[in-house]
Amino acid sequence: MKIGVDIGGSHIAIGVVNNNGIIVEKIEKRLTKEEKIDIKKSIEDYIISNSLSFMEKYKTQSIGIAMPGTAIEGVIMSSGNVGVKNYNLAEKIKEKIKLPITIRNDAKCAAIAENTYGSLKGYDRSIFLTLGTGIGGAAFADGKLLKAGNRPGYEFGHMVIEKNGIECTCGRKGCFERYASMKAFKNNLRKVLGLDETTRGEELLNMIRNTKPGDKDYETIQSVVEDFIDNLSLGIVNLINIFEPQVIGIGGSFIHFEDVFLERLRERIRKEAGEKALREEFEIKSAVLGNDAGIIGATL
Repeated sequence: MKIGVDIGGSHIAIGVVNNNGIIVEKIEKRLTKEEKIDIKKSIEDYIISNSLSFMEKYKTQSIGIAMPGTAIEGVIMSSGNVGVKNYNLAEKIKEKIKLPITIRNDAKCAAIAENTYGSLKGYDRSIFLTLGTGIGGAAFADGKLLKAGNRPGYEFGHMVIEKNGIECTCGRKGCFERYASMKAFKNNLRKVLGLDETTRGEELLNMIRNTKPGDKDYETIQSVVEDFIDNLSLGIVNLINIFEPQVIGIGGSFIHFEDVFLERLRERIRKEAGEKALREEFEIKSAVLGNDAGIIGATL
């Protein structure tokens, strides 16, 4: 058994994963505003207390942690979405837990899990995107993860799609994730509908599903959805032109909106990718492992 941890900009989850990639027990929570004030302590306390609890119940071999940003040898060099730099999380955990600890980029972990057990399994060339607070990604060739030296690389979320656009946490302007992450979509929808940030994603999804033509906010909601599909397809088609994948997998909180986004996205991408390109057929799939992909991939 291995312990897998998935840390995001607004949540943290931890689970025990068996040798078949199945989570046998999991707990998770959303980070409150108060917990985000001292984010390092909140992360450490949650991982340590729950890992110790799991270790009492299961024979665990190691801890794998998935986290947005760049991690090198257990040190999180930079994570804009979590708000930490030069953070030696592995060392902090080892003060209390004597197990091997690895830390990797969360999108890469999710992609590895999907490639091993999920939506990318069986393909030679593939791309995986995680849409959440930001946009992470990974690419595979001959079924193997493409790597970029000692850094994660393949930071698709920081591909610029709008010159002189919205400033990103990375310091550049117009990054893909500022226009096509789920956070960007939800914030835009809240803004046009005059809602505050306490309006959860599930409520927004129900508004999209239940607002019909002729209803007061229908046109406004559809406009935000169309803008999101436009921006997301723009970035994905760029990646298709570069990598020529057989399949594009999409995970993160996007999967909760699959029924309102996926088919429209497929249509737009097939149109934008262009029949004249004479490329072979490609598929666009939602992640099979859902939000568990980060936990599972962290242990692989």
